[in-house]
Amino acid sequence: MSSPLVTLIVPIYNAAPYLKRCLDSIQAQTYPELEILLVNDGSSDGSPELCRSYTRSDSRFHLIDKPNTGVSDSRNHALDRAQGKYLQFLDSDDWLPPDATQQLIRSAETTGADLILGHFYRVAAGRVAQRGHIKTQQILTRQEFAERMMKAPANFYYGVLWNKLYRRSIVEARGLRFSADISWCEDFLFNLDYIQYVRLVSAIPKPVYYYCKREDSLVNSNISLRRTVAMKRSTFTCYKELYQKLDLYEEQKAKVYAYLLSAATDGAVSPLSPKLDSPIT
Repeated sequence: MSSPLVTLIVPIYNAAPYLKRCLDSIQAQTYPELEILLVNDGSSDGSPELCRSYTRSDSRFHLIDKPNTGVSDSRNHALDRAQGKYLQFLDSDDWLPPDATQQLIRSAETTGADLILGHFYRVAAGRVAQRGHIKTQQILTRQEFAERMMKAPANFYYGVLWNKLYRRSIVEARGLRFSADISWCEDFLFNLDYIQYVRLVSAIPKPVYYYCKREDSLVNSNISLRRTVAMKRSTFTCYKELYQKLDLYEEQKAKVYAYLLSAATDGAVSPLSPKLDSPIT
């Protein structure tokens, strides 16, 4: 029996200083059955040419060129092209451990779960720390997973795309796409939509991603208190609807509303955290 294809989606905008590290980590994956969709979102630096060098040398890489319309629209373009049984997402300034896809796909195929999520490494100022909210390997029902998420709704572990594996048949059957008019929390909204349709969730306590905390990133540079409050209000509607559909809202109303006061956390690295064994370039 052939191994299932995984479509790995990478939106790219002016990422030249970090992109080679990202693409090399994809090429080094121990799981080879990959369709790699690189979406150039109107970059004006050397990113497109670097992408083309990978498409010329490795037939698994495919470049989608488009005008600069934002990360959500870039991901939607890739979803329209995707052929894999599973979907995996990667940001262009981050990178993957060599066995990341292997770990995710192994869990998906052995458990039958529709959503797989793992721990991640948070990297900042040359230091690294492992982060993850569910500490042991577990298979959870949709309702059990939602109850876990209620304890730390703003934790990156639950909100982001990049530490997860998705079943593409669910995405297509439900017509799930990213909200193209927003550039922050679009991944959390996608996850809230997706969770409604999963049967089982598999949590693995192994890191499947290196998340690089950069002070000049889009999110860091554009957040203000006013914008944070506005986004909290808009995402809360979807968050509340999830718990209503799972018949958890009336029983857990206070905990659901605690989301409005929760602060986003990506697992800050302590000054005493060890440096990476290999340099970050």
